Amino acid sequence: MSNESLLESLPVDWLRLTLQEVPIGWLSPHRAALAARWLPGAVLKSGELNWVSESPGEELAAVAVLLREQGEIAGWRNEAYACESPLADPCNGFGTELFRLERAAFRFFGLMSRAVHVNAWLPDGRMVCGRRALHKATDPGRLDNCAAGGLAAGESLLDCARRELWEEAGVPAVLSQGLLPSGAVRSRRIESEGLHDEVLHVFELELPPGFEPCNRDGEVSEFVCLSPAQLRQRLDAGEFSPDAELVIRHFGREP
Repeated sequence: MSNESLLESLPVDWLRLTLQEVPIGWLSPHRAALAARWLPGAVLKSGELNWVSESPGEELAAVAVLLREQGEIAGWRNEAYACESPLADPCNGFGTELFRLERAAFRFFGLMSRAVHVNAWLPDGRMVCGRRALHKATDPGRLDNCAAGGLAAGESLLDCARRELWEEAGVPAVLSQGLLPSGAVRSRRIESEGLHDEVLHVFELELPPGFEPCNRDGEVSEFVCLSPAQLRQRLDAGEFSPDAELVIRHFGREP
């Protein structure tokens, strides 16, 4: 398992979010001020937003709804991610679940989430890549892995990979049985919604000759099968989403 990461440096004025003195996230000054105003038990001091709570999931969920109503959080999915206690190397283990929260709120509070990405290959060495639909909230129209998606709270990595393969590429369970774990990499960067901080768990899948992917959830507009040379060309041209590029460069096959 790889513990390589691509962690963007944060501005010096960003504030650490702590829960019972345990660091769990990062906030821009604007977001920290909003959170301090509405989050019970939160106090701004010494470059941190210190928060004490006996029911963090409930309190944070209520504040997230207020932020959504204020237009500060968009792309609500009615799907929860798990916030974990921090580990020195989250690519090689899971922390204790602290609470669950709507996935759209994770970037606002700078909480670390997890996702699964599947690199799928045809027997002739071409990689199967999906193009993100234009209505996607993030990276619309850019190329992606064969399947990828956030890890829902309580879901196993393998179940997530199989679910995404079926929803995004129409890969049936009989084929997704061949999934093999490849490693993990952490991706952290500032986006317009806040801090994207995610551990990307990577799986590999060999598809049979003649397999034709078919999207089922409307999130992929088309599939392209790229030779190693074509893949490198598209990567260098910046046609892939940032996370897909990171995954392919770390765990793809060299041309």
